[in-house]
Amino acid sequence: MEDTRADQWLWAVRLYKTRSAATEACRGGHVRVNGSPAKAATPVRAGDQLEVQLHGWKRALEVVEPIYKRVGAPAAAAAYIDHSPPRPAQEEAVSVFVREVGAGRPTKRDRRRLDRFRT
Repeated sequence: MEDTRADQWLWAVRLYKTRSAATEACRGGHVRVNGSPAKAATPVRAGDQLEVQLHGWKRALEVVEPIYKRVGAPAAAAAYIDHSPPRPAQEEAVSVFVREVGAGRPTKRDRRRLDRFRT
């Protein structure tokens, strides 16, 4: 096979759980093929460069094999080369309000402190 659809390839290499999610990503402008915005039906060939915005992280991928059916994880990983920079470390939220497990129902004071923490 020489080429495949962009949404099909993104789904086949397991970047998206469903093909419809891959199609929505293409429609939303989160996928670029060789530097230009990609529609779902944009052909993807071996050697193409894809930029995918996924979960707040920009991934740069090079197509090695244009597969169109979903395959196992090792075969999917072999279908592309990842040129992405390392994923940025996520900052952990500092917990100001801590309740012990099994402490029962929160008091009015606890509830107000929890509401302040959430906003």
